[in-house]
Amino acid sequence: MARLDLPLGIVLAGGEGKRLMPLTADRAKPAVPFGGSYRLVDFVLSNLVNAGFLRIAVLTQYKSHSLDRHITTTWRMSNLLGNYVTPVPAQQRLGPRWYTGSADAILQNFNLIHDENPKHVIVFGADHVYRMNPDQMYQQHLQTGAGVTVAAIRVKRSEASEFGVIELADDGITIKAFHEKPTNPPAMPGHPDLALVSMGNYIFRRESMEEALILDSEDVDKIGRAHV
Repeated sequence: MARLDLPLGIVLAGGEGKRLMPLTADRAKPAVPFGGSYRLVDFVLSNLVNAGFLRIAVLTQYKSHSLDRHITTTWRMSNLLGNYVTPVPAQQRLGPRWYTGSADAILQNFNLIHDENPKHVIVFGADHVYRMNPDQMYQQHLQTGAGVTVAAIRVKRSEASEFGVIELADDGITIKAFHEKPTNPPAMPGHPDLALVSMGNYIFRRESMEEALILDSEDVDKIGRAHV
């Protein structure tokens, strides 16, 4: 694939991780050690890099020093080839405020997308322990021509109320609705005891991402200011 055909990876790593206290007393949740020498963020970075996605911006915010240091010392790529895994601290480009959520984090760093000019953008979370081949998801995204593709896992309906649950349309592929921690999670088609839970991993067409950010933002002009 030509360079501009390769997606830009954005990893959301600004989570505070209150439920992991005291492990997150002095570090962000994605920086919590795992297995001695690893950090939680290493799982998503390993998945992306091994899939061939080698331009990755890691958006950090909360107590990010140890996370920033780990990324810069561990995930060193070849600059000659234009590859990078780089931490991007909160820059408050849209005013003196921190990120208010995932969409706002991307909005405040839209200059990264503008500079790289990719056709597609991968947005993954940084605090999951799992193995995944994101290229399979990316190829599916290209084949379907979807504006956005969402990764999900199967969970027992009795346990799904703690998560964001996806309700599918009749075709079994298109997302009909999202339900945040529903009391009565919708079942998977053909599997009445299971529900689909979002992993927080997305692949966007760039145009679809811009449209979503504009809709999510209170001020349409923020997109333009983020380019500056």
